[in-house]
Amino acid sequence: MKAIHITEFVKDNSDLRVSDIPAPVPKSDQVLVNITHSALNHVDLLYARGKHQNNHAGLVKPPFILGLEFVGSVASAPSGCEFHVGDQVWGAGVGGFAEQIAVSPSASHRLPTGWTLHDAAGLGAATVPVSYGALVRVAEVKAGQIVLVHAAAGGLGIVAVQIAQALGAKVIGTVGSEEKADVVRKLGVLGVVRYDQEGWEKEVLKLTGGIGVDAVYDTVGLVEKSIRCLKFGGKVVIAGFAGLGGKMETLAMNRVLLKGAKLLGYRFGETGRRDPKETEEVWKGVKEMLESGKIKPIVYGTYAGLESVPKALDDLASRKVWGKAVIEIQKPNKAKL
Repeated sequence: MKAIHITEFVKDNSDLRVSDIPAPVPKSDQVLVNITHSALNHVDLLYARGKHQNNHAGLVKPPFILGLEFVGSVASAPSGCEFHVGDQVWGAGVGGFAEQIAVSPSASHRLPTGWTLHDAAGLGAATVPVSYGALVRVAEVKAGQIVLVHAAAGGLGIVAVQIAQALGAKVIGTVGSEEKADVVRKLGVLGVVRYDQEGWEKEVLKLTGGIGVDAVYDTVGLVEKSIRCLKFGGKVVIAGFAGLGGKMETLAMNRVLLKGAKLLGYRFGETGRRDPKETEEVWKGVKEMLESGKIKPIVYGTYAGLESVPKALDDLASRKVWGKAVIEIQKPNKAKL
């Protein structure tokens, strides 16, 4: 089969190649999926270069197939499994940039009612549960609250905006360009702020009438300035550092004290490894929200074929992408059964 196969970490996306490698042979308890679509994640950039904590911990090391998300149809399934050959599924697991993947049944989920394979890729099974877990399980967002979502036009952010709104909260989104601001405004948010402009914190406070926000969802690395936006006793959920270029933020702890701030780290994958039941609860809530129709895929663009992955990752790295960038790996009617 064809795949973006990493035999050694790369220095540049242009070093990535489509390889012909043996198709996966599923274990007796695994589902084999014919992948039609995948989508990009910031983690893909880090994995390819060996700069993610999972690389350092040895959880993801060469040789491996790049890509965190997959959408397609079941090619084979173990006896007694909830899936059958031909079922359309979406899921998360290292190895998404390939024509097939073998995973545990728990890593796959049926498509939401009425959704196409492309729709599911445009939301992302490695994306929506992270934002849901951060906002619902950790920040405990409630109706009537105000939530600040950083990088609100990104893959994690754009679904976080919709989740917070589905919970009855008002959202202020931060973005890095006017194009992305327009994307977020169309979601009906309370306001949009450019975090690449000096003094954006004051704009957030102005939008709240000077009160401050109840919670912040930070995947960028803006904790210190986010605390200035909080009302007393508010929460900052730290789920990533995509905007720091590998340099970790330092923090004056008196700011935490003065605001009575609650700083909460959330690493979805590690949480699931330590407590699989938590992952089950997250996905239960995600599915209920998806079936309600309150969350929809928002797609920047669709790239054709695995050969397009290096260009797509370049676009992601240069911050052109908003929403999700989808990779169409093969046409559904051409996937092997």
